[in-house]
Amino acid sequence: MTRPMKPDDRVIYFAGSIRGGRDDALIYAQLIEKLKEFGHVLTEHVGSSNLTDDGEEAVPRAIHDRDLEWVNASSVVVAEVTTPSLGVGYEIGRATQWQKPVLCLFRTGTSRSLSAMISGCPDVTVREYAKVDDVDRILEEFFAALR
Repeated sequence: MTRPMKPDDRVIYFAGSIRGGRDDALIYAQLIEKLKEFGHVLTEHVGSSNLTDDGEEAVPRAIHDRDLEWVNASSVVVAEVTTPSLGVGYEIGRATQWQKPVLCLFRTGTSRSLSAMISGCPDVTVREYAKVDDVDRILEEFFAALR
């Protein structure tokens, strides 16, 4: 029998828009802080206010390979999907291919609509929230179901 995964063991890949737009960077930072209660977040830089929509100063192939290595090494992927992002969609697709648990968070009250490719994917858990404090309950339920 396998033992339940404890937060100290869990590796979380957080995905959020970078080149697709940084309007939600503050929200990403707040979500990352909440996620730290549930495990080690590999991608804290996604919430950095220093990161612009120009992305990181690195060769695109290096970013691609590093990020996919991190997705593959993660226990779970949590993505904030309110701001559309090709990269986040790609990461979600690979995570589901590798049978990683995936939680997508979509903020209501915006003019944006969630992609049917995300909301219709049976391998993705999608939860809507109005404000960041609403995410506490969502994370508790999601991670409790993984035990």
